[in-house]
Amino acid sequence: MNLAFSEEQEELRRAVRRFLDDKSPETEVRRLMETTDGYDVAVWKQMAEQLGLQGLVIPEEHGGSGYTYVELIVVLEEMGRALLCAPYFSCVALAANLLLASGDEAAKSDYLPGIAAGTTVAAVALAEASGRWDEPGVTLAASRAASGPGPSWSLTGEKLYVLDGHIADLVLVAARTAAGVSVFAVERGASGFEATPLATMDQTRKQAKLTFSSTPARLVGTDGAGWAAITKMLDLAAVALAAEQVGGAQKVLDMAVDYAKVRVQFGRPIGSFQAIKHKCADMLLEVESAKSAAYYAGWAAAEDNDELSVVASLAKSYCSEAYFHAAAENIQIHGGIGFTWEHPAHLYFKRAKSSELLFGDPTYHRELLAQRIGI
Repeated sequence: MNLAFSEEQEELRRAVRRFLDDKSPETEVRRLMETTDGYDVAVWKQMAEQLGLQGLVIPEEHGGSGYTYVELIVVLEEMGRALLCAPYFSCVALAANLLLASGDEAAKSDYLPGIAAGTTVAAVALAEASGRWDEPGVTLAASRAASGPGPSWSLTGEKLYVLDGHIADLVLVAARTAAGVSVFAVERGASGFEATPLATMDQTRKQAKLTFSSTPARLVGTDGAGWAAITKMLDLAAVALAAEQVGGAQKVLDMAVDYAKVRVQFGRPIGSFQAIKHKCADMLLEVESAKSAAYYAGWAAAEDNDELSVVASLAKSYCSEAYFHAAAENIQIHGGIGFTWEHPAHLYFKRAKSSELLFGDPTYHRELLAQRIGI
């Protein structure tokens, strides 16, 4: 095992950073977070056509590049650093992974090429009013539709906190049948389907409420076997989110250190005071540890080995706390200006908090980790 990135992977990082520096500066982040859709369609197309980012880990037979999860965490780390406003996480870390885990070859052939090409915006609808991310939390009902042409299932109920659900061309929905939890595909424009944007604390990551009223749906995978695929997707999503959190944590650390060097009080840069030095040192330790956790989890995901289920929860728990602590300390080091709307510190703080809760908070993942190692 080699946890050092290859020259090719580092070149990928440099290319993505150059692209995001150009396309996702703070001014553009602020503009997009005020829009309903929350992303720039032209930039989304460029991500696919110029860099092939949407198809990075999608197999070549389905229109992707066939790279590993290690390359994906490199990309997501840079996206977390830039606070990219785009449906990348919902399309790649969620929908594409769920399709790949489903084992449904027809669904993969039908949907993955569009995701890889950037022509299909896909989302996954899992959580409901309970806010749970586990199997008992899935209560939305799926039933057999009347015989005839078209999908043979229908969905009735609501889903909440669906990342990019209001702009999705395709939604993969976790629903309960007589056989158990299953996965269903619903396409934009289906009858009885309504998507409503939600007001969120983190405006850089859009969420929606989805309502289904006898909505026609296509079964993906095997009836009653959906939770195994969802579990695999959640583990891979936790690793992806940990990488994104590492990028954000490094950015706020850099912001804090740079400010401590130039802000002068009592005739000295504040970075010369012991209290500020200790804050920065503690942040550095946590950020470097978070990188180790995220990178190791990325390697486990790339190898698809037995450690994935354990290290995914470990990485999500640790990186969530490290990012939130670093974002909060960054505000403290900046003092009064760090609390203002005009300063970017609050954008990272809000992203850190929303990411901490997404797919379960650190306490939930520590409990999940304990269960998985038999404690």
